[in-house]
Amino acid sequence: MCTGMRFNDTEGNMFFGRNLDWTFDYGERVLVVPRGFKPASPFGATAECSHALIGMGLVEQGQPMLFDAGNDAGLAVAGLNFPGYAGYESAPQEGKTNVSAWEFPLWVCANFESVDQVVDALQTTAIVDEPIASQWPSALLHWIVADRTRSVVVEYTDAGMQVFDNPVDVLANQPGYSWHAENLRNYLNVSNAWGGEGSFGRPLAPFGAGAAQRGLPGDYTSPSRFVRAAYVNANYPQKEREAANVSRMFHSLSQVAMVEGSAMARDGKTEKTLYTGCFSSATRTYYFNTYEDVSIRSYCLDEYPQTGDAVIEA
Repeated sequence: MCTGMRFNDTEGNMFFGRNLDWTFDYGERVLVVPRGFKPASPFGATAECSHALIGMGLVEQGQPMLFDAGNDAGLAVAGLNFPGYAGYESAPQEGKTNVSAWEFPLWVCANFESVDQVVDALQTTAIVDEPIASQWPSALLHWIVADRTRSVVVEYTDAGMQVFDNPVDVLANQPGYSWHAENLRNYLNVSNAWGGEGSFGRPLAPFGAGAAQRGLPGDYTSPSRFVRAAYVNANYPQKEREAANVSRMFHSLSQVAMVEGSAMARDGKTEKTLYTGCFSSATRTYYFNTYEDVSIRSYCLDEYPQTGDAVIEA
């Protein structure tokens, strides 16, 4: 499972982050894709990368399989698990820009500068079940796409392409975004305010701060993580400077991180948060830590070649 989030600092710069939760890792690492790289796009959706980008993923047959990424224009994207709901085309669709599921993050960051541009392009786009290799079947995903102005959620189901405005700026897993957004109505009583005082035969006060949070769900299911992420994102005060906002992202996503041994998957293994990533549009820097090493590492896109013909494994 996974959780994604975006927010702005006091200057309007975007910070975009995600947790990737699963029972095992894929050998993922930070990747840099330079401008001019010509991906092996199955249906020609991306002939050549117009933007340099940085993110987390792995390389297969020289191609970047990105889990999340941000580009030199400050546009970012992350794919989150969406089983039982995602449904891709079985073959390319005539008259459409056909994007294979594995290349969607690359397609977004290589070709566009803003959410508005992506949304316009999605009106004539189909997502196709075309694995990059037999050992990598198409993951069933939905995506959060964000820039400094807003975020949207992209879902491709049996109903086709659906794009949702995302004013809460978070995403989790199934069910679909519209369900999660409506479910927030169940938590309008939850507040960061002091819990107030009352009387049961004598004056009483709350045990301490947080009393008005009673009812905020604490389990690891996708609906509960969505609510907690939305609550934290809505109430965390805006911060100045890079370090404070990176700290905000990692503290916020820690509220929905999965601890090993606490939640068992269907196969009997337990999920955990493999890594937390954060992209700063201000400095074009990708930050991350892992379950085994919580120290935060940073990789600045500007410190790598901006043009080239091969993916760089940072």
